[in-house]
Amino acid sequence: MPKLKKIILVTATHHPYHNLWSKLAEEIASKHNVELEVKHEDYVFLIEHGDTDEYGMAWVPQILAEFDDGTIKVLLSQLPLNEALQPDAEKAIEIMTEKIKKYEGKS
Repeated sequence: MPKLKKIILVTATHHPYHNLWSKLAEEIASKHNVELEVKHEDYVFLIEHGDTDEYGMAWVPQILAEFDDGTIKVLLSQLPLNEALQPDAEKAIEIMTEKIKKYEGKS
């Protein structure tokens, strides 16, 4: 089974939620005791490994995970919202944690 190697945040400093995405990436990397790599506006990387729209275009921010077998999987490409339609950081961490478990075969 693949093991988590590092977390990759692809972001843009001008994005309104850049600081929140950075905090989420740092938290998930710290929680799993792995390296955090930050890429700025690397759309080619996201087109190859991230989520894209129906035209094949990627958006930022996105958080991905690299595993020791070389695979790269999307952990989060859209922020979950709470009942007040505000970003839900706790839910975002929960989603990413569950995806890591699934990709590592622990679910």
